[in-house]
Amino acid sequence: MEKIKAAAYLLFFSLLVSHTLGSCASINQQGKTLFRSGADTPAGSSSNRGLSCSDEGKAVTLKGRSVIQRRLLHQWDHQVAESPKSNGNGSERRTIPHWAIHTLAISGAVLFVVASATAMYLLFSRRKKDNTVMPWSTGLSGPLRKAFVAGVPSLGRTELQTACENFINVIGSSSECIVYKGTLSSGVEIAVVSTSVDSAKDWSDSSEEQFKNKISMLSKVNHKNLVNLLGYCTCDEPFTRMMVFEYAPCGSLFEHLHIREAEDLDWPTRLRIIMGVAYCLEHMSQLDPPVMPAALSSSSIYLTEDCAAKISDMELWKVAALGDEESIVYRFGILLLEVISGRLPLSEDHGLLVLWASSYLDGKRPLNGMADPMLRSSVRDKDLAVLCDVVRLCIHSDKDKRPAMAEVARLMRGATAVSPEQATPRDNPLWWAELEIASTTVESG
Repeated sequence: MEKIKAAAYLLFFSLLVSHTLGSCASINQQGKTLFRSGADTPAGSSSNRGLSCSDEGKAVTLKGRSVIQRRLLHQWDHQVAESPKSNGNGSERRTIPHWAIHTLAISGAVLFVVASATAMYLLFSRRKKDNTVMPWSTGLSGPLRKAFVAGVPSLGRTELQTACENFINVIGSSSECIVYKGTLSSGVEIAVVSTSVDSAKDWSDSSEEQFKNKISMLSKVNHKNLVNLLGYCTCDEPFTRMMVFEYAPCGSLFEHLHIREAEDLDWPTRLRIIMGVAYCLEHMSQLDPPVMPAALSSSSIYLTEDCAAKISDMELWKVAALGDEESIVYRFGILLLEVISGRLPLSEDHGLLVLWASSYLDGKRPLNGMADPMLRSSVRDKDLAVLCDVVRLCIHSDKDKRPAMAEVARLMRGATAVSPEQATPRDNPLWWAELEIASTTVESG
């Protein structure tokens, strides 16, 4: 606001100077510009200070009240007394050269143009400032722009292109999307999920609606055991639809359970991971309306550096139905079986995991034979029995008899004694809170 006032004052001053210069350059009957000393001013003149025009509009009266003005008048009167008289009327007059008049006129015009340009620049700068905020304090180089989804900032393609090394750092792909790994200038890592569609004509209105719905859904969830949505990017040229997530650096649960090159997980770590999943799903189920991930498997559970669980829901278009909690509870039961046994959900040798485990769950085989051979010595039979009771409830053939996710979390906590705080990532990045503050600033701007 101060900049606008300053511009207005500057513009008004330039107009005033231009007007003064134009009105003071009076011309006499012979076409010469005249000045008249204060001695020639009639006593009844209404002008009593500064510069003013005479009644005939032919000359300018200078009559000062200050000491400086009186000195100037004295010097002027002395010069006028020595100058030749003109027109034979006894009046002492002195002409000003034409080049001086032109110089004054041009100077006034230039000052007006400069003032106008300055005012326009200041107004434009303020308008632009209203629509931008400072970059992320974590190092993202570009501004956060106002989002079409409340609470989720819209990010520029250029910023993401730089973070993802010109989109060559691919860490995953499917028929629908490509996943890139990116690194901000501060060293914070992000995961960028982009649609495989590269043309606006191949992007339908329903796809756009699903994309927005997915962002809106994920924006409602902020849990420490979820791979949180940090922002999104839309661009028409080149066509871009992207979502930006937190990055969990230690791979997926699937890799640690089934790939030999990955680090093995001991029994306490597995319990901490599965409890983080349970607490996150409980939180999502209690939102209004409930929010459920589109898929749940060991491939969608990522691990932090301290081996805490992060549920990932990076499928761009898939949004779970509001009443689909029963399906998520069933998938949690299968995931719990996978953690206990260390076996694939589906394999060529044993078929479906749930069918392989049925003989143990039905009591035809001892339960300790179902545990991962690497862990049998560290898994207590009592704990295993309680966890298998939870599995039976979750995979019940009648979905109406499956417990709610809140009940599952309660039963699991009783079996494992792992609290929500213990299942939380210990090195949860603080910059998420900073980003929330930045998003609030954008919305209120």
